[in-house]
Amino acid sequence: MTATPVSSRTEQALREAMERLFSGRPTCTDGKLTKNNLWREAGVSRATMNRAAAVLVEWDSRVGQSPASQRDQRQTEEIALLRHRLKNSREELRRLQDQVDAAATVIATLLAENTALREQITSRSAVVVPLARNQTEADR
Repeated sequence: MTATPVSSRTEQALREAMERLFSGRPTCTDGKLTKNNLWREAGVSRATMNRAAAVLVEWDSRVGQSPASQRDQRQTEEIALLRHRLKNSREELRRLQDQVDAAATVIATLLAENTALREQITSRSAVVVPLARNQTEADR
């Protein structure tokens, strides 16, 4: 069973839709270069689009080379780069937060020791008791 070819009007609608998509001027889709958008942009059914073999061959040959496809590829690469940078930033944030937490622990320990030493000093008597001098030192 052979497929029924599409009418010239349908083929023209598909070609116009293809041009709108490739030029980045879609009228009723999001503009992504997909066959779903092609048949929707043309206002035909998917089955009708699938019968337009010549249009689909042209679509397949042009889709990778179009400015819109290249723009999509650049955007995909940029998104991948940004995701990588975000991952690195989050790792750096975790590392720095660990350092801050460690420093806070050390500071808290030093503060506790300092407080204990101050209390120890104030709890001793305030009287200064001179130490006995060595006779050899006194003679000098």
